[in-house]
Amino acid sequence: MLNLRTGALRAVDHVLPLAARVPPGLQRAVLQRAANRLFADPLAQGAFDVLDGHWLRLEVSDLGLGWSLTRGHDGLRFADACVASVTIRGCWRDFLLLAAREEDPDTLFFRRRLVIEGDTELGLAVKNLIDSLDPDSLPAWLWSAMRRASRVVQERA
Repeated sequence: MLNLRTGALRAVDHVLPLAARVPPGLQRAVLQRAANRLFADPLAQGAFDVLDGHWLRLEVSDLGLGWSLTRGHDGLRFADACVASVTIRGCWRDFLLLAAREEDPDTLFFRRRLVIEGDTELGLAVKNLIDSLDPDSLPAWLWSAMRRASRVVQERA
């Protein structure tokens, strides 16, 4: 079973960098639609209001990908040309572990596996926002897939 998991992880390592070849406009459109759908309830409850008037930049350094987002009047909005108030940077594996709740955000930041640059107060607010999101609000298939993938990543760490 471990060989199958190892092979799948190697395949992911080869396929994910291809995402950088997807046109940025298409990346933004897909991410914006998906994020607004996935986080509809927290958005309606004001969880993302911390981003009002601020741009958050997420960078997946090992894939050469990055996106900037803010809270707009109609939900989350993604853009290219903006000055980020705060940037959070890390590799895809660490973002996956964070999203799947397999790693504590404080641990990742303390070990410098995730880096915050810019407005550290806003960065802390974003970290708290991430902590507050209920994984049960995600589609069950997505949460299950993230958990399985994160376990494989942890086994190979």
